[in-house]
Amino acid sequence: MEELYFTAENAGNERIDKFLSLCMEDKSRSYIQKLIKDGLVQVNGKIVKPNYKLNSLDKVNVRIPELEIPDILPENIPLNILYEDEDILVVNKPKGMVVHPDPGHYTGTLVNALMYHCRDNLSGINGVSRPGIVHRIDMDTTGSLLVCKNDKAHQILAEQLKEHSITRRYEAIVHGNFKEDIGKVNAPIGRHPIERKKMSINAPHGREAITHYRVLERFGNFTHIECQLETGRTHQIRVHMSSIGHPILGDAVYGPAKSPFQLQGQTLHARILGFVHPSTENYMEFDAPLPEYFLRLLDKLRK
Repeated sequence: MEELYFTAENAGNERIDKFLSLCMEDKSRSYIQKLIKDGLVQVNGKIVKPNYKLNSLDKVNVRIPELEIPDILPENIPLNILYEDEDILVVNKPKGMVVHPDPGHYTGTLVNALMYHCRDNLSGINGVSRPGIVHRIDMDTTGSLLVCKNDKAHQILAEQLKEHSITRRYEAIVHGNFKEDIGKVNAPIGRHPIERKKMSINAPHGREAITHYRVLERFGNFTHIECQLETGRTHQIRVHMSSIGHPILGDAVYGPAKSPFQLQGQTLHARILGFVHPSTENYMEFDAPLPEYFLRLLDKLRK
């Protein structure tokens, strides 16, 4: 059973269920309320009710039971592998592929493909549903993704992610024309207080998020940009670009509901991935070429 610990500073007089739904981005408020009702949440060592109001000195402990999930089965799904050795793989993920199984997606994921390709040679740190997975990209985001074959490699690379020393550069096409050629968005990101499937820069208890961007090509109403992540929050580039008035083309969640082009989700590609190899300790960098749909769109915009 996983255990999480939180301090309630800056959360005085806030309900415990609301506080935890903001701290635990990937859990719904109803799920958190069930944890509380099941006695799995304690404040200062005592079980509380969902309407308990915190004070700033409270210490919160949450126990999360193991999820009962279906057996995740290997599937013979082709992988575009940019690099592989006995410790790691770097794959170029296609559009429309979910990284790991979750409710509604138990087959056809990258993990299903990895289990077939690697057999039992995947790290187990993130549990049975996420073997080998160190970081994620969204279903409709394409590009480079790092996978670990053993726990030692996973721990070393997870630490690099935590320290923000991994190079992650994305390319995107966004709405509008930038006044400047380079810039930075520094705005904390957390779960949207009302729309629970979205992230927001206006969320209480948002976590630090920094995105650097530069213009690659201008098309009047659209701009081709590169974004470099300093942090790695959920939907970070999508939220940050939308927050400065330049939502990513095709992103119906954070941008216009309708796109002038026939697109499957946001035009966002994880192009460059660089890190220090967990065994050789040499810096390695990989370039996932832009996908065909992205190149066709660039040609159309140039014309």
